[in-house]
Amino acid sequence: MRFGLLGPPVLFDDAGEGDREDGRAGDQGGGREDGRAGGWDHARAIASPKSRVLLAALLLDAGRVVSVESLKDALWGGEPPVSAQASLHNHITRLRRLLDDPGRLRTVPLGYVLRIDEGELDVHAFDAHVTEARAAHTGRDWRRVVRECAGALALWRGAPLAGLPPEVGGYAFAQRLCEARLLLLEWRYDAELALGGPRLHELVPELAALTGEYPLREVYHRQLMLALHRTGRQAEALAVHRELRTRLVGRLGIEPGPGVREAHVEVLRGAAGERDSKGSRDSRDSRDSNGSNGSGGPGEPGRPNPSPAQLPPPPTHFIGRTAVRDTLYRTLTAPDPYPTAVISGMAGVGKSALALHVAHQLAERFPDGQLHLHLHGATPGMTPLTPAQAVATLLRDLGTEPCRIPEEPEVAAALLRSLLAPTRTLLVLDDAASAAQVRPLLPGGAGCGVIVTSRSPLTALDGAARFPLAPLSDDESAQLLRGASGRDGLDGTDAARLLVELTGRLPLALRVVAARLAARRALTPDALAGQLAAADVRLHHLEYDDLSVRRSLAVAHDALAASEREADRDAARTLCRIGALDLPTYGAPLLARLAGTGEHRTEAALDRLLDVALLEETTYGRYAPHDLVRDFARERAGEQDTAGIAETALHWYAAVAERVLAAIVEPGPDRDDRRRPTPSQPGGHTAHVDTVVPFAGAEEAFAWGDRELENVVALVVRYADDPSEQRAGLVSTLARLIFPYAHRRGRVVEMEVLGQAGLRVARRLGDAAAEAYALVDLAGLHFLTGRQNDALALNDRALAIWRRLDHPSWIRRCLNNRGLLLDGLGRRTEAGEALERSLEYARRLDDPYGEAVTHSHLGNLVEHTDPRAAIERHRRSLALGDEIGAVIVRHSAHCNIGYAHLRLGQPAAALPHFEESLRILGGHGDWHGESRTRLGLVRALRLLGRDGRAARECAELLGLAEARADRYTGALARHQHGLLLRERGHIGEARAEWGSALAALEGTDERAVVRELRELLARPV
Repeated sequence: MRFGLLGPPVLFDDAGEGDREDGRAGDQGGGREDGRAGGWDHARAIASPKSRVLLAALLLDAGRVVSVESLKDALWGGEPPVSAQASLHNHITRLRRLLDDPGRLRTVPLGYVLRIDEGELDVHAFDAHVTEARAAHTGRDWRRVVRECAGALALWRGAPLAGLPPEVGGYAFAQRLCEARLLLLEWRYDAELALGGPRLHELVPELAALTGEYPLREVYHRQLMLALHRTGRQAEALAVHRELRTRLVGRLGIEPGPGVREAHVEVLRGAAGERDSKGSRDSRDSRDSNGSNGSGGPGEPGRPNPSPAQLPPPPTHFIGRTAVRDTLYRTLTAPDPYPTAVISGMAGVGKSALALHVAHQLAERFPDGQLHLHLHGATPGMTPLTPAQAVATLLRDLGTEPCRIPEEPEVAAALLRSLLAPTRTLLVLDDAASAAQVRPLLPGGAGCGVIVTSRSPLTALDGAARFPLAPLSDDESAQLLRGASGRDGLDGTDAARLLVELTGRLPLALRVVAARLAARRALTPDALAGQLAAADVRLHHLEYDDLSVRRSLAVAHDALAASEREADRDAARTLCRIGALDLPTYGAPLLARLAGTGEHRTEAALDRLLDVALLEETTYGRYAPHDLVRDFARERAGEQDTAGIAETALHWYAAVAERVLAAIVEPGPDRDDRRRPTPSQPGGHTAHVDTVVPFAGAEEAFAWGDRELENVVALVVRYADDPSEQRAGLVSTLARLIFPYAHRRGRVVEMEVLGQAGLRVARRLGDAAAEAYALVDLAGLHFLTGRQNDALALNDRALAIWRRLDHPSWIRRCLNNRGLLLDGLGRRTEAGEALERSLEYARRLDDPYGEAVTHSHLGNLVEHTDPRAAIERHRRSLALGDEIGAVIVRHSAHCNIGYAHLRLGQPAAALPHFEESLRILGGHGDWHGESRTRLGLVRALRLLGRDGRAARECAELLGLAEARADRYTGALARHQHGLLLRERGHIGEARAEWGSALAALEGTDERAVVRELRELLARPV
């Protein structure tokens, strides 16, 4: 199957190689069509208008993901009905039925992808013919020109994307193809005039129709004059010239170009014998027909116009950008046609510098000139040029007298395209505001190159190659700072590194700093770094002469704030809220809560902030400003109700944290107790929870925590010591509710911060229950990191509070924890007493989950003396876990059974239990249990001699531990890795691993492993 866009969208059924293929050119193409368009003659129309729109939208981005939102916009013009999602699905289903292989149209997470193989789209075949025809025309291989042009024109069924609504897009795509068709006709008539013969008589009516349709296209008039002259109709040929000259002078104020003038001379001389020499000039004529390179430029027929050379000087200190620079250069020097290159990025990132640097490198490849136009899309103190103003400026630069520039914007843009079409000109359009501003300025011919710079990626500009810029690297920033300031002594200094950091590696900020250092030799880098270190005045120090980071950022913000569009004004307000709250990253749900609007409206505001480069999307759905934009946003937040915004954020995070808790902790007393409010919890918390949709499961809740924990920690740290009891109470509530997530994920650094802050707030507020929570949580952290004595002390203090508060279920947990910790410290009699008391509490409270956990810990205690009895204890725990459906209990029981088998010297029996433990755990998250299980798995595999898998599992455990900054687990893994290395004969590497492990275990209570490590290291090498 093949696909057609050269006309209304259609499907082609392959007719087989032996079928006759004699497609004809579109109307006004004229002439014989010797080309054969194989496989393009069995077109099948698509009856449904929506299906045509859908097919076109997918074909325009064939092989790439087309988002659901883009397809909705194409189908319903930006106003999709309520049922749009279901309707889109139905249209997709119908379209799949039309395809030879429904698998061509795949559903992906963000939308749909239509697979088109090479040669299956008529546009690709058309472009291939155009390339061959251009080469043949350049080489004056006239018969090949006729053949290739006919082959391309045979594919033409009408205007590309005909009959489709504008929302489908593809304006530049269609414009390029229409211009290519006109060039094909020009080249073919050039060839047929050169070949001569009886076909000349047939050219006259075809060219007459084309001159009527395109009254300003000089090439067709030249060709008509020659066809008339060479068929003996000299008077009519002169009449064509007279009418064309009258039209050009009267309407545009320009004389015909050199190609028409030469044809006129031939007609006047009656020089039929000069046809061959004239034909050899056709290649040049097709370029020079509008007078862009020859004499007689617009308004001045007797004087040559110099080629424009408007590029400003290249940047003096151009640093880095090697990869993007080379790619941009290759893009603009690839075989015709050249795409439009869009360089995008935030204010001051170096877009214009890169554009000018590459433009100067390319200048020689564009001999007809280089145009540079500043569009003032985001220039401080300047209003962006309108498209009409920009077109008029370029026309004047090309030599058109101001009085001759058409008033109608579309006519003026058409004249610009006509002047540029036959030339090889480079356009640099600097600081574009939008695709709409740029679109009328783009040349229609294939020989011109265009570089656009903009803060926006201009994704509405079809067919553009995009080059987004990020700030420089640290080394590049230091190099720019040294070169621009002239301070050679900056190399490698702490002051230079600090200046690079404080400027956010932004070239504009670095140039300001360099200018200040160059202007005041007495100003030391250390002193300037000290000035920049104060965030509240940093932007004040990043201004010098006409360089200003603040002004550059303000242009975009102020334009949004003054806009009539709701999304723009929302975007300006959103940036201020970002400045007021000042978190590491942001998502639409939080910002929607701060704004009091729906998420859809907030996402539209975020899209606008992305468009103007005031935000970056770090990962899908997560946004962060550059450090200097963050400073600017804080300034603009000004006198906003920062406290109120903070409270709203704390309320929302506490509410979602409770939803996380409900999703990751299994039903029972553990979850119920943690959700029970303490005295310092502010009123209204439950109402806020009710506004948050519950998570679909533990995996979704863990994913939310992974995204938001950094923000939670930032808020807890900032407001833990806030004098407001309301905000302090919210911090206490948030720390209590989010801690189980952090513990289950093994986020040890964040656990320390949350636990300490929670303890400090609880004591300040006199909330004994909150204090006990914090003590238990910190005890859990110390246990996780191998500091069991510290954990025991904290746990016992919590136990005393719970006893004072008479809270039986928490007394049970603390007794259970006490037994576990005493066992780890070798105090087994005391451990047994604590665990037995915990078991009594569990039975009294009818808490099967607590009972199962305590049986597990009693099994671990028994394992020291009777591993088989321990296995029976663990099986009782497993049975209770199966009965109540407790994932953590079941996975822990299998892990513990595995360790008991290891103690019995039965690694083969242990292995399946460790594997089953990991299978059961899945995505439920329990870092302590998972890490212990993985460690046991490595030991079992090593003892079984399966060193390859053991090494892989050990490497994975090390990676997981390092990602959590869990040095304790990492040390235990390094111990095992060293044993694996020793068995492979890598003694030196093994000793290095043991040395690292021993250093990490210093200060912990892991006596057995420390003792073994010391023995291993004491052995002679």
